[in-house]
Amino acid sequence: MSLFAKAGATAALFLSVSMAQAADKPKICFVYPGPRTDGGWSQAQERGRLEVERQFGDRVETSFSENVPESAAALPVFDKLAASGCNMIFATAFGYMDAVLAAAGKYPAVRFEHLGGFKTTRNVAVYNARFYEGRYLTGRIAAKMSKSGQAAYIAPFPIPEVMQGINAFELGAQSIDPRFKTKVYWTGSWFAPEKEAKAARDAAADGIDIITQQTDSTAPMQVAETSNLRAFGYGNDLSRIGQLAQLTAIVYNWGAYDTARVKAYLDGSWAGEVNWEGLSSGIFTMAPYRNMPADILKFAQSSEQKIASGVLRPFHGPVRTQASKTWLKKNENAPDSVLLSMDFLVLGVVGEIPKTAQ
Repeated sequence: MSLFAKAGATAALFLSVSMAQAADKPKICFVYPGPRTDGGWSQAQERGRLEVERQFGDRVETSFSENVPESAAALPVFDKLAASGCNMIFATAFGYMDAVLAAAGKYPAVRFEHLGGFKTTRNVAVYNARFYEGRYLTGRIAAKMSKSGQAAYIAPFPIPEVMQGINAFELGAQSIDPRFKTKVYWTGSWFAPEKEAKAARDAAADGIDIITQQTDSTAPMQVAETSNLRAFGYGNDLSRIGQLAQLTAIVYNWGAYDTARVKAYLDGSWAGEVNWEGLSSGIFTMAPYRNMPADILKFAQSSEQKIASGVLRPFHGPVRTQASKTWLKKNENAPDSVLLSMDFLVLGVVGEIPKTAQ
């Protein structure tokens, strides 16, 4: 509690507020950018909230706010939650960063967990998963499965996490087929089923036979299923929708992180810190491998083990940028600081970066 105390009378005030909050049942609040039933990102966050309820029972109270825009309009939401008694707030989208920092400054006794952010304070922690490891894996599978030698990547905004995903997918594919191409279809939205479906249909019309996405709806998988394409799910196992289409999916397991951080709050060990884990941690898993020959299934399983153990590293040189400039020299690995600010595409990716980001 003293972590947030200030000198003199201010310290006493903050300490008394924290003690009063601790005496009550802690309220853990979650903020989602989309509907909690979107089949993708926000639904995965909702699973995390429910896991907190299962783990802690009546020791805590949880709530959620859905469809909160990633803009200045988010600040009143965070202000209201903090003022209404939320002890801990999980802000589950990159675009909440400014709102989180502003609210955290006003409510120093409230702990904020910002997913995808990169700015911490004494009461703001940031976290994410190294999803690019899963993207690299799916790229390797795509190169094995594709007859056209190309895949479509349906993407929302050119933020670092998305750029990591696109580049890792292409580099994974190149590790199997150096001529492989990944064509990017930008939607300008995390959740826009019509735009996502159109992107998938356009890809099919372009002769592309593999679809992957970093958007939140199930529309691309639905198009893949009805168009005899193969696809990778995102966020959730979509095999119920893509019974013939889905090869595997990156499946979020936010509950493991959420419960660990709530426990840290309850036992007094919580701190504003950075957490960025990968496949080996279980923060995300790969859905069962499907719709592929036995030899490729074994290849996928072996690749997953090698990535999780660190034998295969997605951003390992030599790597050139889309402009054919050397980015990583032979045997050079990209540091996290570079990955967290990634703003370029690698050679082999087809398409331009939108001029206007999120």
